[in-house]
Amino acid sequence: MLKVEIQQPIARVTLDRPDLHNAFNSGLIRMLSDAFTEISANADVRAVILGGNGKSFCAGADLHWMKGMAAFTREENVADAKAAAQMFRSIAKCPKPVIARVHGAALGGGAGAVAASDIAIAVESAVFGFTEVKLGIIPGVISPFVISKIGPGRAREYFITGERFSASTALEMGLVQHVVPDEAALDRLIDSKIAQILTSAPGAIAAAKELIFGVAALGMEGAFDFSAEAIANARSSEEGQTGMKAFFAREKAPWVPR
Repeated sequence: MLKVEIQQPIARVTLDRPDLHNAFNSGLIRMLSDAFTEISANADVRAVILGGNGKSFCAGADLHWMKGMAAFTREENVADAKAAAQMFRSIAKCPKPVIARVHGAALGGGAGAVAASDIAIAVESAVFGFTEVKLGIIPGVISPFVISKIGPGRAREYFITGERFSASTALEMGLVQHVVPDEAALDRLIDSKIAQILTSAPGAIAAAKELIFGVAALGMEGAFDFSAEAIANARSSEEGQTGMKAFFAREKAPWVPR
């Protein structure tokens, strides 16, 4: 259902339900949350690649699972939704950079996982959509991650119509950062991004992610003190001191691959 392969310093997290286009169910949601929690605590991991086995990245929710949810009480629905929200949060708040490797379909929760990732790279043939309204429901738990990525204006159009859209449209709206012609080019670009990540300080990367979340939540006025404290903490940290000394000495910092 989920493959986690760690070849230091990279973790590959692969949704592995190819016959169902890697659709989410409660088991996969729980496994993803656990995997990202463990990866977050693993000091040997410097970056994460999130992908899907088979023809699709992730086609959203498993229809059999959704059919069962129809009989849930409201309290059971709330608990189920909170578990899914925690999964997406574990991806977004992972202190390691998360790169989404997107091919095939990325629909509903699959598009949400793309939004929760730091860097999303898709092949030209990939198809996206927030299709929940077609089923009479809404893209609830993914909405914080999607709206922070594409903004409310784009969300209003695509959440309401539920229409599918191309990788080029996903690029234009900011859901993905890069579109490439095929999977070979996809892997080359991912390797290039990882090479850049490995020359950057892991603690600074984690702090930069927290900076982004904090500034976005506080807004320009509210973020003055927060951002000043953040840079002061980074400058005075052991990693920051080491990195600046290495720079001025024209030496490689200790986190840069030799």
